[in-house]
Amino acid sequence: MVTNASPLPKVANGSKEITNNRRAKWWYATFHNVTAMVGAGVLSLPYAMAHLGWGPGTLALVLSWCITLYTLWLMIQLHECVPGTRFDRYRELGQYAFGPKLGLWIVVPQQLIVQLGCDTVYMVTGGKCLQKFMEIVFPDSASMRTSYWICIFGSIQFFLSQLPDLNSISGVSFAAAVMSLSYSTISWVSCLSRGPVDGVSYEYKKSSPDDSMFRIFSALGQVAFAYAGHGVILEIQATIPSSPTKPSKDPMWKGTVVAYFITALCYFPVAMVGYWTFGQDVQDNVLMALHKPGWLIAAANLMVVIHVIGSYQVYAMPVFDSIETILTSRYKVPSGIALRLIARSAYVAFTLFVGVTFPFFGDLLGFFGGFGFTPTSYFLPCIIWLAIKKPKRLSLSWIVNWGCIFIGVVMMFVSTISGLRNIISDASTFQFYS
Repeated sequence: MVTNASPLPKVANGSKEITNNRRAKWWYATFHNVTAMVGAGVLSLPYAMAHLGWGPGTLALVLSWCITLYTLWLMIQLHECVPGTRFDRYRELGQYAFGPKLGLWIVVPQQLIVQLGCDTVYMVTGGKCLQKFMEIVFPDSASMRTSYWICIFGSIQFFLSQLPDLNSISGVSFAAAVMSLSYSTISWVSCLSRGPVDGVSYEYKKSSPDDSMFRIFSALGQVAFAYAGHGVILEIQATIPSSPTKPSKDPMWKGTVVAYFITALCYFPVAMVGYWTFGQDVQDNVLMALHKPGWLIAAANLMVVIHVIGSYQVYAMPVFDSIETILTSRYKVPSGIALRLIARSAYVAFTLFVGVTFPFFGDLLGFFGGFGFTPTSYFLPCIIWLAIKKPKRLSLSWIVNWGCIFIGVVMMFVSTISGLRNIISDASTFQFYS
């Protein structure tokens, strides 16, 4: 029953950018989800394992996989929880659950943090992996600053940002999904063939108790960052056609389950084998620690670049749609090429600036994972479900949702504080724009 929920938001059926192209199939949901989830986060999982250890690290990975798959199911079911209405955006669902104003204030900041966080991290990842690729293939290019490589990667996004919508980047997204599976496989197979490094240790790193605690909590944020598809899940489902006899939730759930099994094939081997190979000394990007065979590691880094090119756009397109909708509806800015060029280029420029200024890969993952990804992926879908569906107190649904809320809130606080502390700590010894 949803009779006590808030009135439908005025924009509940989405903008023309989303609704004009409802012809995607279930496999579109698969590769869009894989592109959205399997990205920069997978390369940091061995680093998170190094701070958490075998037991807690494995538990965190498995528990996060289960919780986030469950909360994705909640959102897919809620997409058409009102007959004849499709909540094409996270914020529209929030408005229906909490009211037109409160819903916006609860959902929009969190979703924007996720999208900005992902795109910022992808700027850093794309630039660093492009640099690594060029250093292997063309050793003379090693003298170029990392900042320049991030700018080169960002220039590609300025061009792709002018494509109209998610369906228009389906080819890029498909290629990105294939690349994610490929470079993840190369990463763990290369680690496995290399074997443990000399003197490998699986003990916790020796540091002060405070630093160890903050690094452990930040590692939880890095795990949370790895499960990042919730911020765009409704926009992806909005591209699938729906009817009373064939609702969009069925193909969307099928595509999501397939995507999550692909995600597991990427995440768990990389995390386990990467940690097994390098132990406590693994870098925050496991590909940076691999050197042989050179051609294969170069190919893997190029695959990461191709993947994050697509991932950036999957997260940026909903932001572009929101920016243009606000400018045209609230400020009466005429729509057209000029609006798209200026508004989208400004967003790309902002994420590029932040990425160049703070290129701390692991710290960014911990901070954004806690501050943005934990709410949108772990507990906000549960709160919305409780508000709309109102399950009976102490029923299985009620208990499971409150359990996810408790775990998510704890992770959010500890990983956000730890990630911010680590950024400040690392920035104190970093030479900016170097």
